[in-house]
Amino acid sequence: MGKLVCAAAMSHVLGTPKDIEEQAERVFQGMREIGRAIRDSSPDVLVVISSDHLNNFNLGDPKPLAIATAASLQPYGDMGIPTELIRGHSEFAVGFADFVARSNSGLTLAQVDDVRPDHGVMIPLAITDPQRSIPVVPLYINTVYSDSPTPTECWQLGKLLQQYVSKHRAAEERIAILACGGLSHWLGVPEEGHVNEDWDRNFMRQLLGEVPCRVNTLTNKEILSQAGNGGLEVNAWITLAAALPRLQGEVVFYEAIPLWASGMAGVQFTV
Repeated sequence: MGKLVCAAAMSHVLGTPKDIEEQAERVFQGMREIGRAIRDSSPDVLVVISSDHLNNFNLGDPKPLAIATAASLQPYGDMGIPTELIRGHSEFAVGFADFVARSNSGLTLAQVDDVRPDHGVMIPLAITDPQRSIPVVPLYINTVYSDSPTPTECWQLGKLLQQYVSKHRAAEERIAILACGGLSHWLGVPEEGHVNEDWDRNFMRQLLGEVPCRVNTLTNKEILSQAGNGGLEVNAWITLAAALPRLQGEVVFYEAIPLWASGMAGVQFTV
């Protein structure tokens, strides 16, 4: 069976440090710390659970859940991100999609081989693996158009990922998982700039096993109300949590940054 060697979650944006230099530095250094942990675990494949921002999927071609199956991936290049190719892992990605299809879970995980990862994948990856040396499998959770997968469905997907890694991968294979996005933020609405720090911290406490974990029973309506339309990105974190052997770890950083319109967070889980 495969071995989960590292698991972490972090926000997937960065903004200007102007006027918030100390907060920005804590966020950046926290992201770098998570990146070092991933690299030090020497993974054979890095599963990046994130969202697309209408750069690959849209209402005309909706894919609530999707996985990138290409052997190499060209970044979309938004936010000034370099577009040099990154390595994919076709065999892992196709195998997981087939496993989901055979699971009788009712979930559909679309296989896409022409996706161009945008900042939702590439900002965390630029910090986590700046040399682009680790094969990457982007796993997409739609958060920008209806209907988004529910937290319950994301938890179910994470459990399937856990089973796939632990029972259907080669014994010597080392797998790392990084969930990206969140935490609370409102975009393009009057509440933009608001951050719900209390909600963010309670959410992280649940994922770390510090309080009873009920994230899999949340509804998207509740998340929208308490964490904003951008807060739906926490479904990536929920997917990761379900794939863990236990809910345990530590908060690497948390900063409520209204200027970035985000609750910026990073968590390292115990595997």
